[in-house]
Amino acid sequence: MTTSIWHSTTETTLGTLTLVRDVEGLRGIYFPHHWHRPDPATFGPHRGEGFDDVARQLTEYLNGGRQEFDLAVVPHGDALQIKVWSLLDRIPYGQTIAYGELAAEIGHDVTAQQVGAAVGRNPLSIVVPCHRVIGRNGKLTGYAGGIARKQYLLDLERDYASRASGAPFQCTLLSGLPPQDPQHCDLTKPRGRASA
Repeated sequence: MTTSIWHSTTETTLGTLTLVRDVEGLRGIYFPHHWHRPDPATFGPHRGEGFDDVARQLTEYLNGGRQEFDLAVVPHGDALQIKVWSLLDRIPYGQTIAYGELAAEIGHDVTAQQVGAAVGRNPLSIVVPCHRVIGRNGKLTGYAGGIARKQYLLDLERDYASRASGAPFQCTLLSGLPPQDPQHCDLTKPRGRASA
């Protein structure tokens, strides 16, 4: 039996996202020029049905009104990928973890590089928060939507998390290290659309 798959698109501050689903739930969220983007022919026909809640929750998140997603997701991957992706959901909003720390949590001789490869193949960008995984030194490394989008998402979460807690916003990476580029913390400037 073949599962019916279909897709739609939604406009966001991060560009046009392609949303892919089947009858069980959401299978993918892809940026323009997404690394490891599946062949669009596998997305099925363009149909709008079943995506209203996804688009609404993404908009709420990007506007700072949502910290967690309540969507049925059905990511497809190998056993390690599924394990890594399930752990990504446990990283709290506004916080980060290093690839090596995630590997240590999995154990069984899993390396930071294996975790990085699995994170890089996450088909559910934003909803499964792979942007919260960083290098051990606090450096931002690969992101399927590009480093500029990863930085944007981390800044967005840090900004809204600090507002919610009442704590003043401090310009540091979530690892506690100072940013390599202090300009990224200037919240007086509009964030504008991230480049692809």
